[in-house]
Amino acid sequence: QVQLVESGGGLVQAGTSLRLSCAASGRTFSRDSMGWFRQVPGKERVFVAAVRSSGSAYYADSVKGRFTISRDNAKNTVSLQMNSLKPEDTAVYYCAAVPRVSLATPQYDYWGQGTQVTVSS
Repeated sequence: QVQLVESGGGLVQAGTSLRLSCAASGRTFSRDSMGWFRQVPGKERVFVAAVRSSGSAYYADSVKGRFTISRDNAKNTVSLQMNSLKPEDTAVYYCAAVPRVSLATPQYDYWGQGTQVTVSS
C-alpha cells in the first residue's frame, strides 16, 4: 500500500519559517516528480511547488523566492522549506507524487492526507 505522510505543519507568526516533510512508503518515487499543493476551505487545490526526479524545481509565483522544495531519494522524502511566511499562506498543504497531466495540475496518482499551516498576522 502506497502512502504519503506529511508532517511539520502548525501555527506560526508572519515572517517566520516552517518546514514541511513528506515521507513516502510502499514504493519508491526516485524516478517520479513530486509536488506540494495547498487548499483553503471553499477553494480549489492550487499548485505550490514541484520537483522532478532530476532535482529541477518549479514554484508558483506567489511563493517564489520564499519557499524551497527538495527531495531525498535515498529516504524517499520530499520537503518544503517555507520562509517569510504570510497570513495568505494559511492552508492545508498536501504532498503529491506522479503527476498525470502537468506538474502544476492537481491530478497526481498519490496524495497525502494534508497538514494544516496557519500563519497569524
